[in-house]
Amino acid sequence: MMKKALIICSVIITLAIVISFFIPKETKPSAKTRIILEHHHNTYIAPKCFEQSEVTNYLEDSTLGEAHRLNYEPNDTCTETELASEKDSLFISLLKDIGIISKKWDKW
Repeated sequence: MMKKALIICSVIITLAIVISFFIPKETKPSAKTRIILEHHHNTYIAPKCFEQSEVTNYLEDSTLGEAHRLNYEPNDTCTETELASEKDSLFISLLKDIGIISKKWDKW
């Protein structure tokens, strides 16, 4: 009886993992993602977009969570593109969210 329950649980877990590879999910940057706040224009800039952005001297290194708390908008389309969600499977997105696989924003 115990062996049968173990086999059933193993099959259910394996099936759930396989199915999770086919369910789509968006992986979003975390609130801790590094960005640059442009306080004069009330915008934020992705680090990869900083060189091409027109900015003032009123800048601060911060996080995406802080930018959202301040209701700042993306500085330009480059920032919007860089911070766009990644389309992954549920399984891969979960691995990224718990830190086993790195997100593209983790390198900033």
